[in-house]
Amino acid sequence: MADKKAINLEKSLGELESLVEKLEDGSSSLDQSLSLFEKGVSLYKDCKKELDVAEKKISKLTKSLKEEDLD
Repeated sequence: MADKKAINLEKSLGELESLVEKLEDGSSSLDQSLSLFEKGVSLYKDCKKELDVAEKKISKLTKSLKEEDLD
């Protein structure tokens, strides 16, 4: 399951980078740019959620290691 999440995160990050490149090249119409931006915000939020979950797991594991050192 973790591998699937990692693949999804990598895929989302790749899509986000592609959207940024399209927005930066300036060739899209205003409507297209707004649509790309909206998709980018959605991808950003999805990535942020996954990274927050990973950060919490790392914090929990790190805390458990520190508690073991105290024993």
